[in-house]
Amino acid sequence: MPIIYVHSAKARSVNCLLIKMNRHNLDFGKTSESEAAEFLKNQGYKILELNYRSIFGEIDIVAKDGRVICFIEVKSRSTSAFGLPKEAVNRRKQYKLSQSALAYLKERRLLNHSCRFDVLALSRDEQGQPGFELLKDAFELNGKYTY
Repeated sequence: MPIIYVHSAKARSVNCLLIKMNRHNLDFGKTSESEAAEFLKNQGYKILELNYRSIFGEIDIVAKDGRVICFIEVKSRSTSAFGLPKEAVNRRKQYKLSQSALAYLKERRLLNHSCRFDVLALSRDEQGQPGFELLKDAFELNGKYTY
């Protein structure tokens, strides 16, 4: 987050609110990812790695479903005001996930393994209870990728 120099009490309170919102979003995201990992385990997935980072970006969950390596993007929303969680995985995000997945496979010498991209959408009801929608093979690796 950029450094903002503040000269008024009102501006300071807005800046503090933004910091609190960012912390809330981070906590919400981490909680959602751990709930997602637990859901996937209950569905028979074997979790290989959480929050894999490469120079291209981050993959929330890397798991195996049988013999297939799955790169799973977790999207969660506390409200549908900004759209459904699964709608947030646009082409740009798909490209970054694809690049990161290729980096993961190359680093671990797994380029000959079958893999797919899943999206796990997590929505909460009025009581805050999670509901999951797993989209297997949500998108394909397309375009020209080099790594």
